[in-house]
Amino acid sequence: VTTLQLDTPDLALYYAKEREALARFKLRIRTYGLDRRCPVFLEIKRKIKGVIVKSRATIPAELWDRDLVMAPGRWVPFRTAQEEMNYLNFVRLVREIGARPVMLLRYDREAYLGCNDRYARLTFDRRLRYHPTRDWTLWPENARWYTLDSATLLGRPRSMVILELKTFSDAPRWMVDLTERFDLQRIGFSKYFAAMRTESLYRGAMYSAAGENCTVW
Repeated sequence: VTTLQLDTPDLALYYAKEREALARFKLRIRTYGLDRRCPVFLEIKRKIKGVIVKSRATIPAELWDRDLVMAPGRWVPFRTAQEEMNYLNFVRLVREIGARPVMLLRYDREAYLGCNDRYARLTFDRRLRYHPTRDWTLWPENARWYTLDSATLLGRPRSMVILELKTFSDAPRWMVDLTERFDLQRIGFSKYFAAMRTESLYRGAMYSAAGENCTVW
């Protein structure tokens, strides 16, 4: 999975997470695989109190470039009217807040889908890495990727694997059983936030032990 995170010049979306704003959103552009054949997805990820709401528009890989966001007007074969509306909302937000690319994230995802559920997914994300950028490409050449999940960086005894359980409403019984059997605890983790924080540390920033959300890792 490769995700291009957009933010304002003053990093307003990053600081909304830093300050744990009750209503906030992210703007991201995502694709899967490295062969440039998978579609590109423009996504708005909103968090309203404890509820996550996502909207997505699908762009054929061969049509993707920055002008689809910065100079819209080209025809795109959206699958539904709702996808077209999602695209227009994405473009509107980018233009209203002056968002631009700031960070590329990449990781390996293993995903499972419940066979008998309306929507229930389980994913494992490994080998998290990031690359600061100002470019709109999702496939940078000769990019230098920095690890984001090492044991040393996170102050843990081993490298981290992110497990996510996703469902539209009530969790199915098998998710409840899984959580109870392995005594799983819910922990917030934002890949974008972690990448920005890590990069700032490499550049010499310092944080207190009691503030600036240092404990979310």
